[in-house]
Amino acid sequence: MNKAIVTRSSAWSAGMRRLALVVAAAGLAGCAALAPRLETPRLSLIGLQLVEATLFEQRLQVRLRVQNPNDIALPVRGLSVDFELDGEEFAQGVTARAFEVPAFGEAEFDMMITANAATAILKIFSRGRDREVPRESLDYRIKGKLSTSLGLLRSVPFEETGTIPLGALTGGGAGPGT
Repeated sequence: MNKAIVTRSSAWSAGMRRLALVVAAAGLAGCAALAPRLETPRLSLIGLQLVEATLFEQRLQVRLRVQNPNDIALPVRGLSVDFELDGEEFAQGVTARAFEVPAFGEAEFDMMITANAATAILKIFSRGRDREVPRESLDYRIKGKLSTSLGLLRSVPFEETGTIPLGALTGGGAGPGT
């Protein structure tokens, strides 16, 4: 008789464990359904200005445009970015500045980035010496993540590329183009 009680108790425990797993899986699936599915916002570089420069680091103010291709507003809590120029690491930056990008809209904002550009610029310009026609622009890449306050969706990665006129880097031209 004792053996029958143990067997029923074990079978009941195993059944309850299975039921608990099914309930937990259904709960997680329900939470995942509540998280909005967002298209990746597009960022573009629209301005670049040298603020401070020393031998070891340069501080630049960057103006970025965020375009939101989604049907809900994107409440941005902060942003982290890495910049590359012509395939070379160039600068990094973070900002905790909060702003909102309207649904199917765009917003512009400024942020500071820090560069140790000496090495990257030397490599870039040394490549240009061997060219028959002088370069008028460089390719850039911005990658990073937007931090949001959208419930379960806390981070949205992004990566964008474009070109920047060399005059913008030397102070003699307009802003970047894409």
